[in-house]
Amino acid sequence: MSMAGTVAQIADWDDAYANIAHIPGGAGFPDAWAQAAADFRERQRGTGGQPPGPRDIFGQKKEHRDAEFYLPAGQPRGMMVFVHGGYWMKFGPSWFSHLAAGALALGWAVLLPSYPLAPGAGLREMRDRIAAQIAAAAGEVSGPIALCGHSAGGHLAARLVCGDSPLPAPVLARVARCLPISGLFDLRPLQLTAMRGDLGLDDAVVRAESPLFHLPAAGCELHLWVGSDERPVFIRQSQLLQAAWAGIPRRTTLTVEPGRHHLDVIAGLADPAHPLTEALLGGL
Repeated sequence: MSMAGTVAQIADWDDAYANIAHIPGGAGFPDAWAQAAADFRERQRGTGGQPPGPRDIFGQKKEHRDAEFYLPAGQPRGMMVFVHGGYWMKFGPSWFSHLAAGALALGWAVLLPSYPLAPGAGLREMRDRIAAQIAAAAGEVSGPIALCGHSAGGHLAARLVCGDSPLPAPVLARVARCLPISGLFDLRPLQLTAMRGDLGLDDAVVRAESPLFHLPAAGCELHLWVGSDERPVFIRQSQLLQAAWAGIPRRTTLTVEPGRHHLDVIAGLADPAHPLTEALLGGL
């Protein structure tokens, strides 16, 4: 007799972690993101707001040239960081500029860090590059840091609040909340996919870079967020980290947002009144 909660064997791991193919109209989302992001940047320039671009805080450093940094009107309440997804191999901040809108409207500075992509770079180089940008931006803005990321960016966000984080200790101490959205926290299953080569997922990398195999910094809150209509493996990934880290951060929460899939689960960040934005910034 089968038991409740039994999970059937997965025969095709590439399909299990595929998103666009299982979402109606999924192939159109990247272009829609890019257009919404461009429209947002144009509105920022039109209102005299802080335009995107790295020069204000990173100078002419080539490795940080694609990062985007936004300042609100008045003194910032703190800094929100959004790390983009794309299976560590696609996209950049310029596809997601519009997701700064919710936090910016609430008076938060926003950093969208850039990072080098696989196969040209490994996961450690990615997290270290993001950490350097967060540290530089943190020198420009006082107050708490709310760190979030989507998919692969959710992995990187969680990795940055592990006990061996590359963030400088004073900056890590300011990370009041980490909110990975549809993140990947146990990289072992991805060794069973075709991505393993491009991502360099040997056993040593998987052990070193899976947040699941680390203890988190105790000072921040963890709020995992995932859509109810996601691929089952993404829901399980968030459930797994919640169970593994529960009781170590100040608070550990898991929200499964009804009716959201992997590509639209981030949309709420553009709205200052959306529950996702509230979960990230509320009470800080």
